[in-house]
Amino acid sequence: MSRIGKKQINIPKGVTTQINEIDREKGTREILITGPKGTNHVFIPQEINVAVEGDILTCSPAIASNKVSALWGLSRALLAGAIVGVTQGFVKKLEIEGIGYRANIEGTTLVLSLGFSHPVRLESPKGIVFSTEKNSILVSGIDKQMVGQMAAQIRSLKKPEPYKGKGIRYAGEVVRRKAGKKAAVAAK
Repeated sequence: MSRIGKKQINIPKGVTTQINEIDREKGTREILITGPKGTNHVFIPQEINVAVEGDILTCSPAIASNKVSALWGLSRALLAGAIVGVTQGFVKKLEIEGIGYRANIEGTTLVLSLGFSHPVRLESPKGIVFSTEKNSILVSGIDKQMVGQMAAQIRSLKKPEPYKGKGIRYAGEVVRRKAGKKAAVAAK
């Protein structure tokens, strides 16, 4: 039994859900969740039943097996995340550390100066919005997976290095620092 799957999801006012028929080729059912910020599409396996009663969304397994129990909790978590996305949205904050490192927005393109011979340009995918403040980048959108993927892609361009801490890191991320040559020689 899935403890997460048993929990009911409250649907806030202004959010509508539409459950479509099962696509036999893919073996999934599409659920459209529409709210003030936009529309999210969630694909749920056919082994999971989804029901809407008033303002409560529930998931239940169609058959009993270990695989279905795992899918039950996953499906419920995906639906809950989609509802949060269309009502509040998701934001990941990245910090830029280093002399000469900076970020600018040109239209929908994020332009990063990271010490390379050329500026790095990242086009924002549909549903993702970039914004910059002094030395930080905000990645926001309604799809939790896309926001996290885009933030990870930006961070991978210049990961924080352990000696001076230069690079791009998540807000609040702690970078383990190494001593370096001078400290190693002085210790002998």
